[in-house]
Amino acid sequence: MKIQSFEDLFQDMLQDIYYVEKKLVKTLPGMAKKATAPDLRTAIEDHLTETEGHVQRLEQVFELLGKTPKAKKCEALEGLIAEAEEVMSEITDKQTLDAAIIASAQAVEHYEIARYGTLCAWAEQLGQDDAADLFEKTLEEEKAADEKLTEIAEEEVNPQPA
Repeated sequence: MKIQSFEDLFQDMLQDIYYVEKKLVKTLPGMAKKATAPDLRTAIEDHLTETEGHVQRLEQVFELLGKTPKAKKCEALEGLIAEAEEVMSEITDKQTLDAAIIASAQAVEHYEIARYGTLCAWAEQLGQDDAADLFEKTLEEEKAADEKLTEIAEEEVNPQPA
């Protein structure tokens, strides 16, 4: 798709985040299996359920716009996943692996937070208030997931000071 207008840019970013969420539905189960801390595993599994809801919300946005849901490959996500897989493949210590999983998951969460914040603002500017509301709901869930990961890292996974 050639981007020639603000609306085109909005749709391009929508297709990008749709790819991200659909890819995460496939990626998160493997990440949960690698996690050794029970709370981390549960948090990832819970976020998988939320992510499935994010896909459905994005499909609602496409419908509101009169568009067919379409994903555009997100090179940023592919890079974050490749980096995470590379780092995790080198780790043998379980606690360190959990810390790496959290760091990788938070990198993705921060990407999503940035995208949803932008999409929310742009939807409002385009007069797409219903779409903005859907983006806002997802944005809040992404922020909560990031905060939960921080809590698990600080309370259970990261080494404590001596």
